[in-house]
Amino acid sequence: MRDFLWDLDGNLLDTYPAMVAAFQRAVNNLGGTITAAATYRIMRQRSVGAAEREIAAQYGWDWQELRAGYQKYEPMLQTAPAAFDGAAAVLAKVVAQGGQNFLMTHRDKSALQYLAQNDLDQYFTDAVTAEQPFPRKPDPAALNYLLDKHHIDRTQAVMVGDRNLDIDAGHNAGIAGYLFDIDHLIDVTSHPEVQVDNLNDLLPYVK
Repeated sequence: MRDFLWDLDGNLLDTYPAMVAAFQRAVNNLGGTITAAATYRIMRQRSVGAAEREIAAQYGWDWQELRAGYQKYEPMLQTAPAAFDGAAAVLAKVVAQGGQNFLMTHRDKSALQYLAQNDLDQYFTDAVTAEQPFPRKPDPAALNYLLDKHHIDRTQAVMVGDRNLDIDAGHNAGIAGYLFDIDHLIDVTSHPEVQVDNLNDLLPYVK
């Protein structure tokens, strides 16, 4: 593949430790409790929104109140997420081979700051963040926007993400999907063309 579209959280950057801690704090503040392992599992296998709704339902809370707590604490705790092993190497090879990298994240513009902290921003042509009013994955609208804007050949493009919804979004946009499942937590239902547990394993697919 020549052009790569990337999810951010848990894919390029290990943002989950702070996300989990923020969620636990929000739950605790409402009088509940949840383990880090359980929080991480729900977030990885589904989404933050799924975690909010599931735990709120268990306690009979308004899930939006739990979300407000999470959104308060997550930026405070998410200061300098580290890049996963292989992220820089794959991004650099895409550019060296004449391709382009694009970011498609539901995180706000802090995503660009975190990329810059890891010296990864230099490899990106464009990004879609939460400030742009696209529907959430697996809806392909944001991917279609990037693909159309930059006249990308869909037969040479791939969406890389750590969850089924990332792969489904790619397929819905008519491109391939590569799944990064570092800890083999995903019940894979999205039929990714490639599945890896280390980003370095994507290097042979950059052509």
